[in-house]
Amino acid sequence: MSSPPAGRTARSSVLPITRGRRRTTLRTADGVRIEAAYEPCVKGPSDLAIVVAHGFTGELLKPHVRRAATAFAQFGAVITFSFRGHGRSGGRSTVGDREVLDLDAAVEWARTLGCPRVVTVGFSMGGSVVLRQGALHGGRTEARPDAVVAVSAPARWYYRGTPSMRRLRWLITRRTGRAVGRHVLGTRIHPEDWDPVPLSPTEAVPLIAPAPLLVVHGDRDPYFPLDHPRMLASAAPGVELWVEPGMGHAEHAASDELLARIGAWAQAAGSESGLGGTEDGLGGPEGGLGGPEGGLSRPA
Repeated sequence: MSSPPAGRTARSSVLPITRGRRRTTLRTADGVRIEAAYEPCVKGPSDLAIVVAHGFTGELLKPHVRRAATAFAQFGAVITFSFRGHGRSGGRSTVGDREVLDLDAAVEWARTLGCPRVVTVGFSMGGSVVLRQGALHGGRTEARPDAVVAVSAPARWYYRGTPSMRRLRWLITRRTGRAVGRHVLGTRIHPEDWDPVPLSPTEAVPLIAPAPLLVVHGDRDPYFPLDHPRMLASAAPGVELWVEPGMGHAEHAASDELLARIGAWAQAAGSESGLGGTEDGLGGPEGGLGGPEGGLSRPA
């Protein structure tokens, strides 16, 4: 399963920065309905939006997603959404493939709300999505992020080196597992395999430039050991790596202090990147501006 080419090149008409909370339903390029929410910066109007991409089986109303959104709202406006197959969004989860289109829709919504600077922050599956999406939008598009943060993300596909990933693979690939996902975890999983198998997260990293990239990973992650973040960080010059002592996996394991540090990094990086959504980006680490086509494959 692969994604259609993502991102339109038309410039946005930036409206005054939105005040007050909003809930909406977005529609992706392939026609899937995505529930989304906007929360303003608690410190007053901000030109920065932080778009949160949750992990597999998460959704915008889950407590760990709300906790991250609350922390990030100290630094800018926050957009949360539920990936396809999760929460009240339509469709079925492709575990990182067409979810790139869901993130496109959320970033584009941030632009229409008047936020000229947008930073994407993804956790686990969402971490792989923000890497892929950042690579696809190295050129001028409305969906291009000004900076990218990947937390607890895999570096390569089909990893089975931990018990947690072997259980996840069962959940995704077996009919009984998908039934558990639907009825117990509330996640509707697409039964089709990916064809073709697209760019890996590590291959995506060099294509994110000139946008700054931060990779965050816990040294006690039960899904992906430390060779994953190290592979991501070494894939291109200028990638910043934080290895967090004692941290487990993704949103559930991120401390309030870590979330605040990520928010502060996003605020600074979004300001320094100079990308400005539809303007020509200058500076940043070396790497190609164009992103390859195709979808993300399942990190299981």
